[in-house]
Amino acid sequence: MVNKAYSSAKMSYEGVANVESSTPETQNGSSDGNMCLELALEGERLCKAGDCRSGVAFFQAAIQAGTNDLRTLSAIYSQLGNAYFYLGDYVKAMQYHKHDLTLARTMNDKLGEAKSSGNLGNTLKVMGKFDEAMICCKRHLEISREIGDKQSEGRALYNLGNVYHAKGKQGGRGHHDPGEFSEDIKQCLQQAVGYYEENLALMRELGDSAAQGRACGNLGNTFYLLGEFQKAIYYHNERLKIAREFGDKAAERRANSNLGNSHIFLGEFEKAAAHYKRTLVLAQELGDRAVEAQACYSLGNTYTLLRDYPTAIEYHLRHLAIAQQLMDRVGEGRACWSLGNAYSAMGNHEKALHFATLHLNISKELDDPMGQATAQMNVGDLQKILGMENNEKENDKGSNNNPNINNPVHTTPSPGRYRLRRQSMDNLDLIKLTPDAKQKDNPPPTRTVIAPQPSQEEEEENFFELLSRCQSGRMDDQRCVLNTNKKPRVKAPAPEKEKDGEDLLELIAGMQSKRMDEQRVTLPYLPGLNTNPKNPAGMKTPVRTPQDADDSFIDMLLRCQSSRIEDQRSPLPAATALQDAEEEPNQRSNGNLHSATTVPEEDLFALIQKLQAERMEDQRASGPK
Repeated sequence: MVNKAYSSAKMSYEGVANVESSTPETQNGSSDGNMCLELALEGERLCKAGDCRSGVAFFQAAIQAGTNDLRTLSAIYSQLGNAYFYLGDYVKAMQYHKHDLTLARTMNDKLGEAKSSGNLGNTLKVMGKFDEAMICCKRHLEISREIGDKQSEGRALYNLGNVYHAKGKQGGRGHHDPGEFSEDIKQCLQQAVGYYEENLALMRELGDSAAQGRACGNLGNTFYLLGEFQKAIYYHNERLKIAREFGDKAAERRANSNLGNSHIFLGEFEKAAAHYKRTLVLAQELGDRAVEAQACYSLGNTYTLLRDYPTAIEYHLRHLAIAQQLMDRVGEGRACWSLGNAYSAMGNHEKALHFATLHLNISKELDDPMGQATAQMNVGDLQKILGMENNEKENDKGSNNNPNINNPVHTTPSPGRYRLRRQSMDNLDLIKLTPDAKQKDNPPPTRTVIAPQPSQEEEEENFFELLSRCQSGRMDDQRCVLNTNKKPRVKAPAPEKEKDGEDLLELIAGMQSKRMDEQRVTLPYLPGLNTNPKNPAGMKTPVRTPQDADDSFIDMLLRCQSSRIEDQRSPLPAATALQDAEEEPNQRSNGNLHSATTVPEEDLFALIQKLQAERMEDQRASGPK
């Protein structure tokens, strides 16, 4: 029975239905193939609708049903790999993309091999296996150029740029500012720039504006990491134009955020604030509370750099409120730190001390030694300004008057004790500890009886007696006993010649059979593949005529050699697009939006500390002498 989905869905499995035969056995195999295809179509429909978890269940059911059509099975593997990638299960995604690659090579399908290599490379990139990902993506590029497929070549160039960008970015993580990387990392990022520029030129040739926008965004981010901020601003502006042309608010929001970061490093704080404000508006329109908090955080830091502290406090309070709603303790700590600095710059030391204390408590809770040290330093400075330091010292002295009350076990020894110990060690005579000195101090008792010493002759006699006793036992062990009753060996009769020949042949046959078993080739296991289309369950196969075998072989050959449909590898929904260098990594975690992150990845925390290092001392208000 043909499902309604065959006629309504123009999906990846269109035209893959099995050709029914007239024999009953073939009809059973075809019905199993139809069941597999129906389940796969439903799984693909669910994945396109964004419900990849339910889609995976249908794909797994399709594999359980099994099929002998390699094209259908290849499409299922590809979709399963993409769905698992979306769900964050990269190990299973890699497993099914490898199965897809095996089938593509088995069918000698160059285009399918190129696409499966690209999918496998993307998965390996996310797993951090950059060298293996490069090999797969370069294979994708090589095959695409070999078959002359420009679109596939563009995707391969784009993927290669992403791999080199991710490798360089991961190697540069730490306290490095943009442009302050080692030569190896810079070379890796330069290679990413080369692949992105090739991709951009090819996409302009093909007139693909959306792909041009992605390439421009990635080029902007890569130049930003290299410290070439003017080039980064140029490409981010190009990205912004294309995003507005397509009405892509998410891409427009990313471009404005990246432009703000680039202007910060050029010292153009007013331009940066304008882009961050646009980012805030777009985040509110998209309903993304986490990104809204990130925009408020960036705006608060930017107005701190502009010394507009009331405005900075307003944005930091908004960031703090959203961070508390999303239960982001890291974001709360950063907001409290920023608020403490802003209130201190305004001279409101009481509120500054309040937020610095909150920052200290959160840093202790998060076990953040750097944040804890910074908070303790700020709290100490503010207490000194407010005159609270002397009171605390007096309290500490009062509590230490009688240390035995609070700590009865570990008592504090008096200084005199250490002085007496030191004097006793100085007066200690080490010669008294030697054995000779001990013997002098403790003379032996006078009534001790000394045994008489034996003479030399008596010692020699005792020695020879002891030696003879020891050697007598060894000599007895070395004696050999003759066996006079030993019977003569009877020589066995010689075997017959024919029996020798039979034994030799049996021995050779046994050895050769074992070697032949060891030389057997085992094909890779591919789940869902029915090697016997007439008996998918693996039961005992009935005897078939040569005509049946020929028909089955021709049927399989037609299916394998027929043209591969381009729509078999349909992309997942827009929300499941592969993460590239243009997107923020903290926006995705295991396939789900990590909405609790309210601090952007390009955190201005270290940047402000660097820029404010010379200005912070000027902002501190001195208390009364």
